[in-house]
Amino acid sequence: MARKYKRPPVAEVACEFRFEPGEPWDMIMPALIYDKLREEFPEREPVKQIATSVSGDEGGAQPHLAVMRRMRFKREDGKAIVEIGANYLLASHLRPYPGWEKFLPLVERVFSTYKEVTSPKGLRRVGLRYVNKVEFQEERVKLEDYFDFYPFVGDGLPQDHGPFICGIQIPFEDDRDILRLQMESAAPDQPGNVTAILLDLDYFLARARGIGLPDVFEWLKKAHAHVVETFEGCIKDSLRERFDEVK
Repeated sequence: MARKYKRPPVAEVACEFRFEPGEPWDMIMPALIYDKLREEFPEREPVKQIATSVSGDEGGAQPHLAVMRRMRFKREDGKAIVEIGANYLLASHLRPYPGWEKFLPLVERVFSTYKEVTSPKGLRRVGLRYVNKVEFQEERVKLEDYFDFYPFVGDGLPQDHGPFICGIQIPFEDDRDILRLQMESAAPDQPGNVTAILLDLDYFLARARGIGLPDVFEWLKKAHAHVVETFEGCIKDSLRERFDEVK
């Protein structure tokens, strides 16, 4: 059984899909998808993403910039967000995190709607990302008192340091998947807090086309289990007390 917290540190959870092209992307598709989701996501706005690619020719490698036009739908409270584009779907939820039992059905609804309208042929990539933010009132925090994953500073180095970032990649499911685990310093959001730590767990399909469309939600359930297990392995009971663990 996964541990439960009354005050979970999740600042944002996001599920991203990149698809194999099916039907040609038509500008009417965002309107069709919005029409099916507007009751839950009434607010909409266009989004532009800048993508960079590099191609080589006789003159050497040349960078190319492309503008990717997407549409974003929001729930009235602004906490739940859907972003769509050609062969692209993102569902995310900001703090307060409603729990996996509520977030997964949201993903299922928007995935089913996108799939119904666009008829993708398959999956190129799928990812599940949890960004946790832990804030402290103390100006100086000994990370080892709260975490089992943190940057190590040896005795031969100054023990006081400024902003930092560290990370590792962990393979899962016979190298089909990867979890990118990263910790970094951040600015606090809550008044009275002076120190904040981001613990970012990004689990994704590393083997392109490694699963089919019918298998995506079984994959997500496994991904979530691995993320939860890794998160719990990163923290100590001193943090669980701050999150107000439900016994």
